[in-house]
Amino acid sequence: MYERFYRLRERPFALTPDPDYLYPSRVHKEALGYLRYGIETHAGFVVITGAIGSGKTTLLQTLLRGLDNRTTVARVMNTLLDPRELLEAAMIDVGLDPTGKSKPIMLKEFGEFLVNERSAGRLVLLVIDEAQNLSLPALEEIRMLSNLETEKSKLLQIILIGQPDLRDKLARPELEQLRQRITVSYHLEALDADETARYVNHRLARASAGAPLEFDRPVTDRIHARSGGVPRIINVIGDATLVFGYGEERSEIDAALIEDVIADLDATGVLGPRSNPNRHASVVPADPAAAAAALQGASVPLTQERSGAVVDPAGVAMANAATAAAIMAQKAEHERRMREIADREHQMRKREEDIAARERELAEQRRVLADQYRLLRAHPTEAKPAAPAPAGAPAAAAVSAPAATPAAVLPKMWPPAPRSQTPSYMFQPRRRASFWRRVKHTLLGIPEPVLEDSL
Repeated sequence: MYERFYRLRERPFALTPDPDYLYPSRVHKEALGYLRYGIETHAGFVVITGAIGSGKTTLLQTLLRGLDNRTTVARVMNTLLDPRELLEAAMIDVGLDPTGKSKPIMLKEFGEFLVNERSAGRLVLLVIDEAQNLSLPALEEIRMLSNLETEKSKLLQIILIGQPDLRDKLARPELEQLRQRITVSYHLEALDADETARYVNHRLARASAGAPLEFDRPVTDRIHARSGGVPRIINVIGDATLVFGYGEERSEIDAALIEDVIADLDATGVLGPRSNPNRHASVVPADPAAAAAALQGASVPLTQERSGAVVDPAGVAMANAATAAAIMAQKAEHERRMREIADREHQMRKREEDIAARERELAEQRRVLADQYRLLRAHPTEAKPAAPAPAGAPAAAAVSAPAATPAAVLPKMWPPAPRSQTPSYMFQPRRRASFWRRVKHTLLGIPEPVLEDSL
């Protein structure tokens, strides 16, 4: 879009975590150093936390890019998993197949894999991103995985990357054993005004195809004031600034333009409310039952001090509202799915009933056709001799007429018998004789004419 206008190879403020654009600020260099130290010394757990959009994933991508082929990495990014699913995800990422296996079998195979990797001189690294969403049982499962060790070292190195509320979760009394195994811990802080200016111009220089474009200090100071030094929000504002500048054909970015950009982003809700880098409320509560009880007025206050840190009441209120909304949304979604399942089952039952009724109807039709066919075969096809004529009857009356066949006996089936085998009385005339005429002819023995049209 604006790359050619500003002589850029690519968008410098893209939101994807690209290690090529990692700005080595003080906090990022320290965090990267802690990560490398934890891996090289085969320490226990390594915990890295930071605010939303602080660059944790970019930092992790940079770390993994720098690893050699003696390190096997199992990376879990979707942490909305129960303990068994977490183990399955780790096994799948290292190439093991957990399908249809019990948990003891999976643990045995995973342990054997770790031993084989250590025998081959390779380290197995389990990296869990967005770890703040892990439930307490899942965190306890991770601690149990860390028990896989030899007499001198751990077989599995575990790194937890998450938001600030991960520290709150790890401070719970239930996770005392896990907390004692954490040997390296670091928190990514937001950038200050000077680092924000260097961060913006560093990304512009990395993407430049010629003389790099630079933002003046008043522009970067305004970006820092609105973003709070959070890299992701800085990227959103920087990208929108280049779009606005391209639309107005401004080769230089000034303070007036950045004011218009921020005002437009605030008006459209792109930036949203100002973020709190020290937020402690989890997106997914560690214990949903306890969270629901707290929302219903439980005795445990959510504004109490935990681990020596006082939780902001305003932040707690927003967290409670967000948690309540999430719980209500999950409940509504569950009820909607249950209704859909019930409707589908009702339709399937109705369809099965219709099919069964149709089959019964067809069976009854086949039975009736079979009975009619047997009745047809049971009656003779030749004409029976007529009864003796009464005294005084004409001589012509001696010729007998075929016995009248009741209407109920005549078959009503298709296809009809061949014409050569069908008696003459089976062919109905165009105009049937009246009832009394047929009775008279039967009693007097007078044969009916074959064609009544001549009568």
